[in-house]
Amino acid sequence: MSIQSAAKLKPAERAAPGVSDANPQPARRHSKLSTVIRVTSGNFIEMYDFFLFGFYATHIAAAFFPATSEYAGLMMTFATFGAGFFMRPLGAIFLGSYIDRIGRRKGLVLTLAIMASGTALIAFVPGYATIGLMAPLLVLLGRLLQGFSAGVELGGVSVYLSEMATPGNKGFYVSWQSASQQLAVICSAALGYALNQTMAKDVIADWGWRIPFFIGCSIIPVVFYIRKSLQETEAYLAQKTRPTFGQMMRTIGANWALVTAGTMLVVLTTVAFYLITVYTPTFGKSVLKLTTEESLLVTLCVGLSNFIWLPVMGAVSDRIGRWPVMAVCAALTAITAYPALSWLIANPSFGHMVMIELWLSFLYGSYNGATIVALTEIIPVQIRTTGFSLAYSLATALFGGMTPLLSTWLIETTGDKAAPGYWMAGAGVVSLLATFLIYRGIVREHKAA
Repeated sequence: MSIQSAAKLKPAERAAPGVSDANPQPARRHSKLSTVIRVTSGNFIEMYDFFLFGFYATHIAAAFFPATSEYAGLMMTFATFGAGFFMRPLGAIFLGSYIDRIGRRKGLVLTLAIMASGTALIAFVPGYATIGLMAPLLVLLGRLLQGFSAGVELGGVSVYLSEMATPGNKGFYVSWQSASQQLAVICSAALGYALNQTMAKDVIADWGWRIPFFIGCSIIPVVFYIRKSLQETEAYLAQKTRPTFGQMMRTIGANWALVTAGTMLVVLTTVAFYLITVYTPTFGKSVLKLTTEESLLVTLCVGLSNFIWLPVMGAVSDRIGRWPVMAVCAALTAITAYPALSWLIANPSFGHMVMIELWLSFLYGSYNGATIVALTEIIPVQIRTTGFSLAYSLATALFGGMTPLLSTWLIETTGDKAAPGYWMAGAGVVSLLATFLIYRGIVREHKAA
């Protein structure tokens, strides 16, 4: 079936080949709400740690990457942050194929174990002043482990939610993968704000910034227990054969155009996400000269806004289709991202930053609410986790994960403090093109190899 044919179907009519959405889930001992919470719990803790790295970038730079200037320290910190994203495609291929072969549930437990190892390294490694070069190397190792795990975590969660969703509501259910990330943003920002209100700034810079990482480590055993109670999805159990790694790679190769288009589709999602969440505290403090508390409050507002718009627009895409939502939001991003940031630079204030960030949040939440479920629908079922994860990971590694680093570099190189707006606008153009390629049937799905 071509993507054009699939796009003409109502979202409720799109299902994995040979699998009916109307069939009951196996071992339905838990409510849908309980299942959503359990499957997204690991996604929450993984994203929580990612956001902390961005929130405390200046403190991490001072602790692990001593340099001659704040700019140099930030660049090394964000380079380490970005290095983890280049492990994502490897995680997508190897862990994704593992999940497609052995099951969604077992794979999600494995990704959580790998992620926990990376989180513990970053939380407990002594600073450069104590162990020298081993400090940044161990932090880098932690980021690489997190990146390898995250390469399939988002795909595994999205595919699981898609396969357990009730008919006609896939967009709404899958949107909770991204919504759980926003809860991580909210918790991270709220915790950071509380620390800044209760601890002296020199204490936070010395060791207080580690407290949120310690809290994340303490939550992990609970998340393990929750995630191990998941049931396998019916769509996976209904598959009559389990493809080998070689067969899956051949199927990925046969669908290379589809995976490439899927990567382009996700570019806007990843760039917008890391710009308005991870980079916002640094942008507020370093560029707009807001206080740490104000920057964290802006991030908190963004997380709340994202949390609202994601399920709302996921549900809207269930009613009117994916591509109208995606096309309109991608076009609006391409047109308004740079002018919005330019106006903010000319009129810097806490209130104005909230306004602009909430507008960008609306565009992100609306686009993402339709896009993630669309990606689960266009990838062939036998490679659904691998294909989704590879497309998402490539977009994140090449575009989204580099956003904090490139934004810092663009501002320094061009002298234009609104330059990150060009990056986000370009992402809007790329994803708008991908929407056209996929939903006009130019890129088509091939049969499994």
